[in-house]
Amino acid sequence: MKIRDKQAGEANFLLISLIFAAVLLLAALSFGLWAFMSRQDYKNNSDQKAAAAAEVASQQTAAQKDNEYLEKEKYPLKAYQGPSNLGSISMKYPKTWSGYISSADENSFIFNPDVINGADNTLYALKISVKEDQYSDTISQYDSQVQDGKLRAKAYSLPKVSSVIGVRFDGEIEDGKPGALVVLPLRDKTITIECQIPDRLKDFNKIILPNISFNP
Repeated sequence: MKIRDKQAGEANFLLISLIFAAVLLLAALSFGLWAFMSRQDYKNNSDQKAAAAAEVASQQTAAQKDNEYLEKEKYPLKAYQGPSNLGSISMKYPKTWSGYISSADENSFIFNPDVINGADNTLYALKISVKEDQYSDTISQYDSQVQDGKLRAKAYSLPKVSSVIGVRFDGEIEDGKPGALVVLPLRDKTITIECQIPDRLKDFNKIILPNISFNP
């Protein structure tokens, strides 16, 4: 009886060993097949992959050079000087932009890259207005948008006119029109400086606002 039990145990151990060896062999064969297929794919497609990678790199380099060229083209900056009765507003803006004084509102000065479109629904990179409204009345117009979270408001002063403190609004200035708006008091009037095109906010912050001044 003991001899039979011993023989049965040896047979089971041998069977388990054979199964384990078969599993290892199958795993090794699977890994070998995967490695072989990967090498074949790389060998067959390496030229195409290298060409595609080179094309992507070339496009990225070209886009970077285009952006650098466009940035350099903005300089030297143009200068603008407004009339004395409107606070003698002076500013500098990219030389690739055009300026326009609205015939419907002589107190508004519009600036935009390339050309100015006079359509009523046109958005502009920069619009400066001198309003007859009181400062407090002007900023109160945006209270509901601030409360609704559509606008963020913070105290702001121009770097060149630090003595005059106003408010800067960022967000949805008008329904469906994101941008930035600076509102500043000018004696019994109000100055508004607005960027209506989100893609031009970089120029607005980096070039426009640091180069605007007026007589308080």
